Amino acid sequence: MSDGWDHRRYCDAAEAEIARFIEVAGGADPDLPVPTTPGWTIADLMRHHGTTHRWMAYLVRNRAQARVWSRDVPVDVPADPSGYPAWLREGAARLMRTLRSVPPDAPMWTIGLDQHARFWPRRVLFEAVVHRADAELALGRVPHVDPAVAADGVDELLAILPCYDDIAARIADLCGDGRSLHLCDGGTGWTVSLRDDGFTWCRAAGADGASVTVEADPTHLLLLAYGRVALTDPGLQVAGDRVLLGDWLTATAFG
Repeated sequence: MSDGWDHRRYCDAAEAEIARFIEVAGGADPDLPVPTTPGWTIADLMRHHGTTHRWMAYLVRNRAQARVWSRDVPVDVPADPSGYPAWLREGAARLMRTLRSVPPDAPMWTIGLDQHARFWPRRVLFEAVVHRADAELALGRVPHVDPAVAADGVDELLAILPCYDDIAARIADLCGDGRSLHLCDGGTGWTVSLRDDGFTWCRAAGADGASVTVEADPTHLLLLAYGRVALTDPGLQVAGDRVLLGDWLTATAFG
């Protein structure tokens, strides 16, 4: 967990963000296309997020010691998308009860390096943050993420990228020439170094000769890292090797 955050704080933050997602998506036309998740509609977004809640609740409740696929978990999706908001609220409440009841240090399978129950509230927090932004962008709104949450979201994403085999393989194709990327929000910064044995990252305030630097507010940096804003977005200031930045974002494309 990031400094200053504990299991309870992640649970509280996740619950609040899920509620925001339901408010935004639940009030939209279910057939509205979501440009940041090509081929999806608002209904697809709600179904995906609600399925994730039930999958996570199942994993944590059963202290799963090996991967269980969401397709193997009962999710009871309503036949009519008009029922999705209530279904989401029910599943979210069940998930939060489960997360709050579990010992954070309980060992279990996760999709990250941290193989403990405490992994999951942080993960669902950023699922909710990013998909709430997806819904807002589809509605023509400008998303905003609390700066501390957005910064922790960049940390969390960089930490789990190597745990996805397909992403790790794509990143490996960029590594080995010593190039680096630097993201900076004016106070917090991250440097990603592409080494022979893979990539490393650290919090770093200065660019220190990075191949490409991106300056933006925390919301823009988080959404850029998730591929939700384009490099042409006026909220980004990019200096240096834009091709490398584009290649990195393609390699790390995350749903």
